[in-house]
Amino acid sequence: MRHDIPMAAPGQVIGLLGGSFDPAHDGHVHITREAMRRFGLTHVWWLVSPGNPLKPHPPAPLADRMARARRVMDHPRVTVTAIEARLGTRYTAATLRRLVHLYPRTRFVWLMGADNLVQFDRWQDWRWIMENVPVGILARPGDRIGARTSRAARLYSRFRLPSRASALLGRRPAPSWCFVNVPMVSVSSTMLRDRGDWSGHVTETR
Repeated sequence: MRHDIPMAAPGQVIGLLGGSFDPAHDGHVHITREAMRRFGLTHVWWLVSPGNPLKPHPPAPLADRMARARRVMDHPRVTVTAIEARLGTRYTAATLRRLVHLYPRTRFVWLMGADNLVQFDRWQDWRWIMENVPVGILARPGDRIGARTSRAARLYSRFRLPSRASALLGRRPAPSWCFVNVPMVSVSSTMLRDRGDWSGHVTETR
């Protein structure tokens, strides 16, 4: 399995959606398409992580998660990548620092669900992320109020871009963030694992 660094043309606005994708599912696809539409992104990269430092149990093997993600997310402007395995980074801030260095003429937007904004202040160097990369927040079931009253939202409230101007996010200098409500898809990786729909051992054919 290859962990090549993806290509990016100067001037592209690339949304970055990170996670363990254990497994990838229709909810990930849904927020990816909404992010492209709402935040004016030219492309989105799925950053399939080697492992999430905040989770107590390791995910399924990276090769299996990559194979599943590529089948689930079939879109010409979406790249499924294991770049963190290539870079040797585990934390989002470290990954973003490397990407900004590697792609100095590319604009990145960090994407995450509203549930992540609730505990964003627990992330390593989260303030660096807010102050160096625009952040696009997509509402998910049950977390709208908690996200809007979170510590990160309160501390950076004056840098919030109104949802009606969300398409400008990728062209705005950081700090800049935008919260948008999107139609809900109530599915999660935990639900699929608990239901037995994901064994974590998939053979990739391509």
